[in-house]
Amino acid sequence: MSPSPLIGRSHAAIGTLFLALALAGCASTGGLQPAAQVRDADSHAVARSLAGATLSEAAFPAQDWWRAFGDPQLDALVAEALDGSPSLVAADARLRKARAQAGLAEAARKPSVGASAQYAVAQLPESLAGDEIGGELMHNAVLMLNFDWPLDVWGGRRADYEAALGQARASEVDAQAARLALAANVSRAYIALAQAFESQDLARREQERSERLLQLSRQRVDAGIDGALSLRNAEGAIASAKAQAEAARQQVDALRNTLAALLGKGPDRGLDIARPRLLQAPAPTLPGTLPSELLGHRPDVVAARWRVEAAARGIDSAKATFKPSIDLSGLVGLASAGFSDLFDGDALLGFGGPAVSLPVFDAGARRNRLDARNADYDLAVASYNQGVVEALHEVTDAVQAIRSLDAQERSLQDARASAEAALQLAEGRYRAGIGSQLEVLAAQRPLLQVEQQLAALRAQRYLATVDLDRALGGGLSFDAPATAPTDPESNS
Repeated sequence: MSPSPLIGRSHAAIGTLFLALALAGCASTGGLQPAAQVRDADSHAVARSLAGATLSEAAFPAQDWWRAFGDPQLDALVAEALDGSPSLVAADARLRKARAQAGLAEAARKPSVGASAQYAVAQLPESLAGDEIGGELMHNAVLMLNFDWPLDVWGGRRADYEAALGQARASEVDAQAARLALAANVSRAYIALAQAFESQDLARREQERSERLLQLSRQRVDAGIDGALSLRNAEGAIASAKAQAEAARQQVDALRNTLAALLGKGPDRGLDIARPRLLQAPAPTLPGTLPSELLGHRPDVVAARWRVEAAARGIDSAKATFKPSIDLSGLVGLASAGFSDLFDGDALLGFGGPAVSLPVFDAGARRNRLDARNADYDLAVASYNQGVVEALHEVTDAVQAIRSLDAQERSLQDARASAEAALQLAEGRYRAGIGSQLEVLAAQRPLLQVEQQLAALRAQRYLATVDLDRALGGGLSFDAPATAPTDPESNS
């Protein structure tokens, strides 16, 4: 007895499947692998550079770190900026897009079912179709359900989903980083505004001193005591003080405009910002777990780490394309020559089964795609490693700046005390009739100069505090990937 046609077709299908699996062995990933490695954050030595800094287990800043400056207006401005800045809207839009991409990758792993309905009318000419069907109006009605399920045998589609999920998590961290950057920029502009107001006050005081000096110089010239040189020097000092006052006023206007823009408002909003009343610059403290704990607090470092994970999963996805893909698909429906016969028993149609596919020759497309994914991974690792280095650099810079600025302030406070004592001595001599008003005016100048230096130093100290809070992550905390990423080579 000869084999049945059905058995012969089954054998042919099985043979085709084994042939495809055999051809899969011809597609090689040999020689293609990433080159970069994630460096352990604790391999970066910081102990000597941060020696002497106050350490604390809870030294990461609070999320509302700007409140430590003690200025309610600053608190309100930061809250207003975080509530409606267009830059945050853009960051949130990028996050929604990344989440949608992850949703698409997840949907591609699952079965899909579609439905369709069609009704068609056709008439063929007798010259082409003959007398039997030519010249007659034919009706066709079809109702159909389609089913498709790509079996993720090699994990490629799961890797696509995990890569998209890693990018979405990175975008989520980026959105928080945008908020931290905005709060820091508002604080920095506000501190600069406070300094501009102080500079304006000191310029006006210098102008008043120079005007009194000019009056005194005129009296002495008229009395024949001094020559015209002292008069010209006093006039020059007045002009210089006026220029300084005008420059400070322009800076106040510019910084109010800057703050209005950071709030997402028009320039008129800046006119309502009152003079800052910053009360204190907190002493710096550092967490005792640096540098490893930066991985969970620095948004740029955390985002870079998630992108490393996404790139590693991208490599897994590219490798899966070197292996056969298997899909389950089918359709079931009803078809007839008209609606009246559509639900008869003989109108049922169906088709389904597994399908195996593997590109036999693609001119190196898959190898080039894998090579590109390896390069993406190397770039992500390099960006992460550099991010850790920059984070530690910023923390160290801020701590050392605060340390130096505090020492400079102590020296300037001593200088101010000496200048105040000299002024008091000159005023005492003038009241006793021993000294002159000219000596008093001359003694005021060093004091004003020291106060100008102190104002600039206080602003630098406030800015260094902002820099440290931001360098430590601004009180943010994230669910970061494991320190050692999953080796993309482990899924070869």
